[in-house]
Amino acid sequence: MICCGLLTSGKVPVPLKSVEVELEVRDHVATVVSTLNYENKEDKPLEAVFVFPMPGDAAVCHFSATIGQTQIVAEVKEKQKAREEYDDALSSGQQAFLLEESDQSPDIFSLSVGSLPPGESASIRLEYVTELAVQADEGLRFILPAVLNPRYHPQGSAGGSVQVTSVPASLVPYSTLMGDPVVMLSLYPEFPQAVMSSLASCGEFVFLLDRSGSMQRDRIKSARDTLLLLLKSLPMGCFFNIYSFGSSHEHIFPKSVEYSQETMEEALKKVGEMEANLGGTEILRPLKDIYSHACIPNQPRQLFVFTDGAVGNTKEVINLVKKNSGSHRCFSFGIGEGASSALINGLAKEGGGHAQFITGTDRMQPKVMQSLRFALQPAVVDISVKWDLPKEVSVSVLSPPITSLFQGQRSLIYAQLTGQSPEAAEGSVTVKYSLAGHPSQNKLHFSLKPAEDSGLMVHRLAARTLIRSLEMEEMERRGQPDEGVEKKVVELSVQSGVSSTFTAFIAVNKGNGETIQGPLVRRNVPTSMPMMAMCGGGPPGGRMMGMPRIHYQCSMPMRKKSRFLCSLSCDSLDIEPQQPPRDPLLQLVSLQKASGCWELDPALAAAVGKTSEEVENTKPASENKEVWATILALIWLHGFKMDAQEEWELLAMKAVSWLRAQNAPCVAECVEAGNTLLGCKVQKDSLGI
Repeated sequence: MICCGLLTSGKVPVPLKSVEVELEVRDHVATVVSTLNYENKEDKPLEAVFVFPMPGDAAVCHFSATIGQTQIVAEVKEKQKAREEYDDALSSGQQAFLLEESDQSPDIFSLSVGSLPPGESASIRLEYVTELAVQADEGLRFILPAVLNPRYHPQGSAGGSVQVTSVPASLVPYSTLMGDPVVMLSLYPEFPQAVMSSLASCGEFVFLLDRSGSMQRDRIKSARDTLLLLLKSLPMGCFFNIYSFGSSHEHIFPKSVEYSQETMEEALKKVGEMEANLGGTEILRPLKDIYSHACIPNQPRQLFVFTDGAVGNTKEVINLVKKNSGSHRCFSFGIGEGASSALINGLAKEGGGHAQFITGTDRMQPKVMQSLRFALQPAVVDISVKWDLPKEVSVSVLSPPITSLFQGQRSLIYAQLTGQSPEAAEGSVTVKYSLAGHPSQNKLHFSLKPAEDSGLMVHRLAARTLIRSLEMEEMERRGQPDEGVEKKVVELSVQSGVSSTFTAFIAVNKGNGETIQGPLVRRNVPTSMPMMAMCGGGPPGGRMMGMPRIHYQCSMPMRKKSRFLCSLSCDSLDIEPQQPPRDPLLQLVSLQKASGCWELDPALAAAVGKTSEEVENTKPASENKEVWATILALIWLHGFKMDAQEEWELLAMKAVSWLRAQNAPCVAECVEAGNTLLGCKVQKDSLGI
């Protein structure tokens, strides 16, 4: 039995009393402040250490600790110097706090709380800025309990918006990136429906699944469930294949095959037998195998890569994808906290696709299905961004070049402005691209006058973006480090107060000079569990053994600048884990045919919670069984599983297309009878038929 929560490796509770989370939302970005309250209830001085994930684009920008009436504000310093200062403080009996990014992954942070005397409390304040996900709650769900779960919708003119911000001179002691105006360009493309639908029924879909030993238990099961949804959602007329890898690699078919009922069933049978039993993580060879097969004419290749680990040849793997980027798009998925962000982001960036990370209690299925929707969109190529500004003003783009655009997915570009602009001056930016052979452009006009009361949020994200670009540049030089790049990152990190791979936050309480007596006891916390507790995370439908019970106190004043306040307190409670029942949604999905229809049989009746006699006796007499079964399935999905619509939306669209092709005469009668049988009130129009 696995124990989780705020525990040491010896199952000793770590003295974290409560967590308070404050969120300020402005347009596309949010500032998050988390306050962690500790108390040492042991009879020895304590050092508490835990590791937790952060949003991939988060800019950690403030760290402080309050002990009694004394507040110590951390400074950003070069990482090795910060570590030495922390160790020296603990050795001399002083209280110290260290916050640093993982050397292996910038998405993972380590917080060390050192030398808390017996009976003493400490309050730690952590602040970061993050970009909000469009029409998804990823940025917010990380720091808010699921009960809030707000969704962000973009504002501004069609195609995007531009925001110019500046930092008051009093907050910037010298001329740096933080001292100049920064532009945040938000692109939110809307593609013509005619173009979007014309290519949705073709493609070669290649799935590459990690089956190394670390994918055991829940991860491999979730991967199998995800492949079920993917295979059921593929359009008729496409081609597909499934590869899996570890120390060796396997494939289901020697080469990609046309999608049909027979090939889908064969693939699902082999997927159901997959286990995490292929050893290590060797991804280069299966990629070479995939690329050795010529692309199928008029079937654009879409590669989906799933892995939970890191590789020793990240640069070689990414370069291979880059070399083949002209013939395919690559969508990558990092599973768990151990997934390499450099690998996952690099695959998507060089492959012109989209990267997703599944951590903590995230469900894999909705994220993967979102990427499938992106893959079904035609590729956007020849993307360019042109700035038109007064001659007195110059622009330096801080973000890496955009390699892909997807409908429904926002892309952000940060740029630094230098020079003096005339009063009431304006500028414009033009984004050009080609979609399915059709050239398009979008021109956005904006005022160069910075927004009032814009704060530091956008500048910090801009600094974070530039830092990440420089770090990626340094990573690509593995074996040949450039001291100039590292020095530039450290300088930018210190100037902006934003964390980086090469820096850390360090705070030392020198107090009145008294030293802490006695041996220091170290408490290590299991990865990600504390942050799950902070965020109200946990398994759906219950809690794992040892997970603290979470209490919420939240207020949400509604105004343009939104602020969310959440207070969480923890008390331990052990509950025996229960074996989860079979997911009714997956049970129904598994019965769908490749064409999109369902058959009327006892399995379908059981999936919708009825007997065979009930579903057969209520069928309108003039309608055939497959039409009736398919309408029943759609009503059940809309009536009982709207919270998982992202997971079944594509396969439902396929079902609707099949129904339309049948020209069924009694659809309205079937919908009415289905609602009566299932106790739903789903309208015919909402089904799309």
